[in-house]
Formats: sequence, C-alpha cells, structure tokens
Amino acid sequence: MNIVSLERVSRSFGTTTVLDEVSIGVSLGQRIGVVGVNGGGKSTLLAVLAGRQPPDSGRVTHRGGLRIGVLDQAVDFAPTTTVREAVLPPSAFAAEHEWAGDSAVREVLSGLGLAGIGLDSTLGERSGGERRRVALAAELVHPTDVLVLDEPTNHLDVEGVSWLASYLGGRAGALLVVTHDRWFLDAVCTATWEVGGGAVHSFDGGYAAYVLARAERERVAATTEARRQNLLRKELAWLRRGPPARTSKPKFRIDAAQALIADEPPVRDRAGLQRFAVHRLGRTVFELADVTLRLGTRTLLNGVSWQLGPGDRIGVVGANGSGKTTLLRLLTRAQQPDQGRVVVGQTVRAAYLSQEVTELPGELRVLEAVQEIAQSVRLGDVEIGASQLLERFGFAAARQWTPVADLSGGERRRLQLMRLLMGEPNVLLLDEPTNDLDIDTLTALEDLLDTWPGSLVVVSHDRYLIERVTDSVVALLEDGQLRALPGGVEEYLTRRATNDPPPAPARTVPASAAAGVRAARKEVTRLERLLSRLESAEQRLHAELAEHATDYERVSALDIELRRVREERAEIEDAWLHAAETAG
Repeated sequence: MNIVSLERVSRSFGTTTVLDEVSIGVSLGQRIGVVGVNGGGKSTLLAVLAGRQPPDSGRVTHRGGLRIGVLDQAVDFAPTTTVREAVLPPSAFAAEHEWAGDSAVREVLSGLGLAGIGLDSTLGERSGGERRRVALAAELVHPTDVLVLDEPTNHLDVEGVSWLASYLGGRAGALLVVTHDRWFLDAVCTATWEVGGGAVHSFDGGYAAYVLARAERERVAATTEARRQNLLRKELAWLRRGPPARTSKPKFRIDAAQALIADEPPVRDRAGLQRFAVHRLGRTVFELADVTLRLGTRTLLNGVSWQLGPGDRIGVVGANGSGKTTLLRLLTRAQQPDQGRVVVGQTVRAAYLSQEVTELPGELRVLEAVQEIAQSVRLGDVEIGASQLLERFGFAAARQWTPVADLSGGERRRLQLMRLLMGEPNVLLLDEPTNDLDIDTLTALEDLLDTWPGSLVVVSHDRYLIERVTDSVVALLEDGQLRALPGGVEEYLTRRATNDPPPAPARTVPASAAAGVRAARKEVTRLERLLSRLESAEQRLHAELAEHATDYERVSALDIELRRVREERAEIEDAWLHAAETAG
C-alpha cells in the first residue's frame, strides 16, 4: 500500500512542463533512486511529493500522520546556529533527546567526516560543505516514514559515501534519493525512477538493473539515436564483465544482458592506448622526487617519490583535506614543494579541470566559446568538430547558441571540460569531474575517456567513475605518503577502517632497479615491433577474407589463421604491459 501517491500530477515553469500527468506512488520501506538529466524535473518531483510545492493539477496524497524528512541541495542556517541546534532543533530537543542524544549525533557526524566538530560550535564558522553535512546529519537522526535526499553524497569523500550507504541500509522507513553516484544507487536502492520529458519511468533494482532495462526498452522501441543505444550497451558490457560484487542485485538478468552485449567489443583497449601514449609522451610524464609539502602546521607530503608514466590511468582517493587537490596543483606547477623536485616531461601538454568553474567568456555563445580554442579536436584516431563534441556532451544544436552567461552550473562545468579537450592535451588531470554532471553526461565522459590516448589522473569521491576509467588507485592516507592500492577503493576503505596503512608507497624506481628498467625498455621496443607485425598480419587476413568470401575452404583456413594471430597478439600485449610497467 502506498504511503505517498501522485495522481495525474502536472507541474510547469513558464512554458516548460517538467511533470505531465504523472501517477506514481511510494510504499512503506521502498528505497528509490531518482535519476535523469539536469533540469529534467528530479528536484521538482521530490518537492511535490513531499508537499513542499503544490502541483498545478492532479492530487498528492499522504497517509495520515506521515513523517517526511527532506534534505535540499541548498541549506540555510543562521550564522549563530550551533551544530547541536541544527541537528536537534530546540522545539524537538526535549522530546527527542532521549533517543537521539549526544552519542547518537556524534556517531552520525563522525560517519559524515565531521568527527572533530564541536556540538556547540556555530555554523557561521564552517564551510559550505560542512554545513550541508550537518543538515544531512539532522535528517538522519530523526525517525521518519519517508526520507527525501537531494544529492546527499555531495561534499562526502569515498569513505563518507560508503558509510552513508551502510547507515541507510539499516534505517527503517522509505527512501527517495536524487544522486548521480551510480555505486551509491546500486548499494542502496531497490527501485529506480527515471525523470524526463514530463514523465517518470519506474524500474526494479539499482543502477545496474536500470541500465539493462533502459537498454532493452530503447532496443525494442528503437526511439532513440543509435549512438545513445551503443553507449548503454557499452556501459552494460562493463557492468557484466567486471567483478560480480559490482552488481549484487538479483534482478540483473544475466541472459538478457549477454544477449544485448554479445557483439560489444571490450570497453577499453588498454595495451593499444598505452602504446599510443608512449609515442605521444615519451618515457617521462611526471616524477616527484623526495617531495615534502606543508600546509600550515600539517605535512601533506613527506619525502614522496612517485612516477606517472605514459598511458597511466590513476585514480586518487583520500579523505577531505588530505591533499588530493594539492597533488594535482604540484603536477601543474601551480604549487611548489617545500623540499624535493617535480619533473615534467618535455612533451607534456597537461589540461587541469579544477573543482571551481574557471572564468568563462560570458559574452560568447556556447559554440563560439569552444571554437575560440579550436574548430575540431582529434581524439585517438577520430577527428571531432566542435559542434559534434558539444552534442556528445548534451548541448543540442539549439542550445549551442545560448550565451555562456545564461548556462546552469552543470552546463558551465561541461563547457569547461570541452574547452580543455579542444586544446588536445596529452595529459588530463581531473579534480572531482562528476560535480554537477548528470548520469547521461557522466556516461558520455567515460565513453570519451575509454579512447583517451594519454595519461590520466582522476581525483574523485565517485567510486564508480574511478573503477570505470582508471587502471590503478593510489591514496593519501594522511601519513604523508602516496600509497599504491592494488585492491582499489575497497582496499582503501578497509585500510581506513582498520587504521592500517599499506606497507609500500606508490610506484617508485630506486637506483638499484635502474639496470632492470633499461632491460625492460629494450623488451618494450622489441615487443612493439612484434605487435606491429601482428597488426599488419591481422589487417592482411581481414582483406583476404573479404576477397575470398565465396570460397568456403579458403575462408575456413583464413579464419583459423586469424584466430591464431589474435591469440598471439593478446599474449604479446600482456607481455608488453608487464614490460612497460617495469620500464616506467
């Protein structure tokens, strides 16, 4: 039985209808993830459902005595409000303090990364991110029948997102959550609502099941463009080929998924991209040599030596304030170390996407702002025009003539990324690139990065993004070292939970290993020549297959030879990757 029901609800803003006769309901204990493009009506749906905005038409029904808690994207506290008053307002303090006393409040604040905050400190002293986490804590400690959260993972690090997912999993009551964090959707939600075009489509399961259902729907209906269908199939292929733990929902139908992705190529040709990157970048990209960096009385880096090689795809994780952004600023030379040195390769052309939306030419239109950098860009083997790239990232033809000054925060973020890419860098440094981006845009970004032929460093709290686009993970664990994590984000969370730092720092090349590195580099060169011959042989066999298509015996023999060449090429690529890793 529904505890909240919408019956033929409509809501418009000016000439834009965001909800068009929507009928849908929330049942007791249901956990719903709400997804859709920015501006598609997600926040409006939650506001109408919670009774905070009236519908233009239709009816919203709440069960009698229903308790609803709401976290908005924007929070508004008076500067003199204390943390205690924000989490337990005076009007509710006497009635609720018995079950939600200081210890319960501190547990929630600690889980959200605010362990050191004083309950009697005022919010005027705190950053915007800290104030929003306090607002989230206030909703979590109060018992509700329906909890409505709009982007709750904003301002949380990887550890905080993991804690929140676990906490919500043990919490009673229904949940509606708007988020672009796909790992969080899969970990928490049992249903997904897709909002867009005035409609709300309901799917069983979290993100993985939603991707499958959406791909099936678009394949059968054939109502969307082929490019979008291919993106969904590629995303589905990645989900199915990854670790089983990545999608634990039983409703993810394996047979149907396999049928959809039967002909889908691997998501990323790691060996091919790395070889291309070596040719573009040479052997040296970035090197940190005994780098020490202090911020006030804190030592963020203490004698760190680390290398970023050509084609390396590194995810960087760490608690808020651990120095992740500072590490990127060191690589761009915007920050100087207190001790040690930072070496940048001569061929490096780095592009840095900061957390802030940098100054954009507000007087220009969107297309002009991109063409100001370049008319087209080469991504791998493909040349893409400015307008095509904008369409790929959600700027339809009409929207490309919108003045930059009129763009939303998410659109400005996308434009910032487009302008960086048009400069054809060979190294990308991305600091929280998922901020303000919806899931469709994130999928497009990941598809582009799949063919990125340079080096990539991603700082993000978005666990899904890190696992999707990077090959290895390093962490700043607040011990002054940059640590390699072979087990990825899961290992990071375990280390943080047990306060057990990994024994080895991230990749370094000690002097004693110099001879081995030289030998590995020779082996890389030898294997590259062999791979080139095998690629030529493969191309020749494809041409012969086309030429003798009607000769069954000849085609059969050529097919056997082609399979042998492909198997040999796969073995050589594995050997090349191993040698390239040793060579640095």
